Amino acid sequence: QLRLVESGGGLVQPGDSLELSCEVSGFKLGNYAIGWFRQAPGKEREGVACVSANGRTATYAASVKDRFDISRNDAKSTVYLQMSSLRIEDTALYSCTAGSVCSLRPGSYRNWGQGTQVTVSS
Repeated sequence: QLRLVESGGGLVQPGDSLELSCEVSGFKLGNYAIGWFRQAPGKEREGVACVSANGRTATYAASVKDRFDISRNDAKSTVYLQMSSLRIEDTALYSCTAGSVCSLRPGSYRNWGQGTQVTVSS
């Protein structure tokens, strides 16, 4: 059974950094692209970053480019999202998902984790 579990969320101040983890089980991570998405209250789910199955390609939303970094450690079955220079508008529930291609469109994925809350507040 394919399973994704996010962790690392929390309450931080603007300008702080935070690293999210997505641990997968039930499938071989190296065969899948992984995406990170976020959803704020009252807003649609938004693609943040994704990394291809071979790890060579990463795509970022314009709003997080140069602030967020996605990486993967297939040996640990874990994908990371390093977030820096956090802003209040980054506040959201962050979820990871697995698919066949790296895409920022939520419709490209079927299996999702429960998410981890990130709150940026002064």
